[in-house]
Amino acid sequence: MEREKPAFDILGRIEQERISRGWSEYALAENSGLTQSTISTWRRRNLQPNLASIEKICSGLGITLSQFFQDEDAVYLTGEQKCLLELWSKLSPAQREAVQHMLRTFLSIEP
Repeated sequence: MEREKPAFDILGRIEQERISRGWSEYALAENSGLTQSTISTWRRRNLQPNLASIEKICSGLGITLSQFFQDEDAVYLTGEQKCLLELWSKLSPAQREAVQHMLRTFLSIEP
């Protein structure tokens, strides 16, 4: 008996989150406490990770399981992200511009 394919593309979501951070499979594995071969095997064989592995992936990505399974249009923030936005809201326009410039320089991103 063949298993039904899940409606939610778990592997696609893992890949999307990994790529959005500019991470290799190795970096994802290191941050998640999994082996690179495990992650690579899921992709190559189109296997679905178990819940414990998804939890490790989420922890490595810095998101909750709920955030992982949400629609792409939904925006959920971690406590750290909320703190940054709280601080951001207290900056003057000139300070905000300076912070953006600093971050672009730090990340080597052109304006």
